Amino acid sequence: MANIDFKLNGKSVALKVDEERVLLWILRTDLALTGVKYGCGEGLCGACTVLVNEEAVLSCKTPVKDVNGAEIVTIEGLAQNGNLHPIQQAFIYHDALQCGFCTSGMILKAYSFLAENPQPTQDEIIAAMDDNLCRCGSHVRIVQAIQTAVKLIKKGKQG
Repeated sequence: MANIDFKLNGKSVALKVDEERVLLWILRTDLALTGVKYGCGEGLCGACTVLVNEEAVLSCKTPVKDVNGAEIVTIEGLAQNGNLHPIQQAFIYHDALQCGFCTSGMILKAYSFLAENPQPTQDEIIAAMDDNLCRCGSHVRIVQAIQTAVKLIKKGKQG
């Protein structure tokens, strides 16, 4: 057992846990944040994506010891002051989901990607999102939502 401290969705968290336990189960089971999904458990689908220090990370493959001292954001923490993030708004506008299972991972991956590349081409969006799978086939709407999010984010920064 180890003492692990991190910031989660803006709040300090201190746990005494097995340091090898994966972050996914800490978030879902111990902290009841079910927006983080268990998909494949192999790091191949992206359903478990969270942000660790603003970078998209697969929580099913991340031992909790690797986030000691980090800042973690889950889909539950992306909205601020009751306002959805522009990426969340764009996903709703484009109905970029069907069953919703992949949606939180898609949104957080898009957040991380757009932080690195705020003006991506369609091909860059497709390449960046390639590891996040949607079994319902909503990929076209997801790409459209990310393109709209780019415009919303840019507009928000200008105005």
